Amino acid sequence: MLYYLFDWLDKTFNMPGAGVFHYITFRAAMASITSLLIMIIFGKRFINYLRRKQIGETVRDLNLEGQKAKEGTPTMGGLLILAAIIIPTLLFAKMNNIYVLIMLGTTVWLGMVGFIDDYIKVFRHNKKGMPGKWKVVGQVSLGLIVGLLIMFHPDITVRETFEVDNRTVATHLESMPEELTADQQAQIENSRREVVVFSGSDVKTTKTTIPFVKDNQLDYAKIITWMGSWADKWVWLVYVLIVIFIITAVSNASNLTDGIDGLATGVAAVNGGALAILAWVSGNIIFSNYLNIMYLPNIGELTIFITAYMGATLGFLWFNTHPAEIFMGDTGSLALGGIIAVFAILIRKELLLIILCGIYIMENLSVIIQTAGCKLYRRKHKLPIGIPVPIEKRPYLMTPLHHHYQKKGIPEEKIVQRFIIVAILLAVVSIATLKLR
Repeated sequence: MLYYLFDWLDKTFNMPGAGVFHYITFRAAMASITSLLIMIIFGKRFINYLRRKQIGETVRDLNLEGQKAKEGTPTMGGLLILAAIIIPTLLFAKMNNIYVLIMLGTTVWLGMVGFIDDYIKVFRHNKKGMPGKWKVVGQVSLGLIVGLLIMFHPDITVRETFEVDNRTVATHLESMPEELTADQQAQIENSRREVVVFSGSDVKTTKTTIPFVKDNQLDYAKIITWMGSWADKWVWLVYVLIVIFIITAVSNASNLTDGIDGLATGVAAVNGGALAILAWVSGNIIFSNYLNIMYLPNIGELTIFITAYMGATLGFLWFNTHPAEIFMGDTGSLALGGIIAVFAILIRKELLLIILCGIYIMENLSVIIQTAGCKLYRRKHKLPIGIPVPIEKRPYLMTPLHHHYQKKGIPEEKIVQRFIIVAILLAVVSIATLKLR
């Protein structure tokens, strides 16, 4: 909204300073500051409101140190996080940008799914919340919509590039019969080393980025080359299924990570920072050509959204650090993970999530390994139903992974700090893949 206002003021009245709103970097900085201020200014008031309404967390007895002290802590703080993301985006981003609209839709959609789950837990006093299958239905529905939009919306494209090898110029100059000047000699030397990249046309494609590979692009159509001429016709279905899987997996993993004070919020802020850099360079034709990555027209506008995301998560961390004054609930955790997944897919960096979301993967894998290990032990020793597997025979003392370390006696705040340090290292490696090939 403010972008259009100041654009009009600049064009109509030549208002001094109004043109600064044309710069993505300025609007991104303003979005992050605005979202942070929303959290800081309204955070305490929102917490007090939840306390007056007795909207508090119901804690399951997991026999963990400090667990019972969390009983009654205000929850559903994800509502404030979502507001702090959406409001700055509406103020500073271009609302005719399809990428921004997709991210706003993702935020509202998964926020709604999480809110229904929290509502059932808090107001219906049902600790189980929404049945898991309905959560998955919500995530799959979002994945289906996002996948189809990427495949068929005309504004979601990749700018093709083609290269001109200057060595052909050098060969031509060397073949000239007359004596070469010093400038021509220098041109030959430069031409031997340089390759000039020119921008081509915008095309629809299912290409994405592969980390650590020199020719760092993968076309999903190659997965089904065995289908022959049918591959191009059905690649959209393969792509949509991949999108659904990524969104569901990352959203659920974020939900699992939200188990101790500040962990999910801190990791989300770090991931958002890395994605902001990746989005900005992908939407800048100069940097994308220099880094030899895909140039995505109009994708740079997403930098405004993701910096608002960073400001919101950092602002929430102000109140969510140990001992937490408020929990985000599923309203926040499902949405934060889904935002990371959809954002990475839109900037064609979804395969980087294997590195960037390493914390999420470890948390998710710990649950899978624990479940599989206990089932194998039960089958091997023929344990009757209702008899738990001995703790010493389990792969982990408790899952998700952060609870395993709590059981080992490590203080909660130390676990969070160490996990965030690991998340920062993974974010640095993810950014470094732009040049490490």
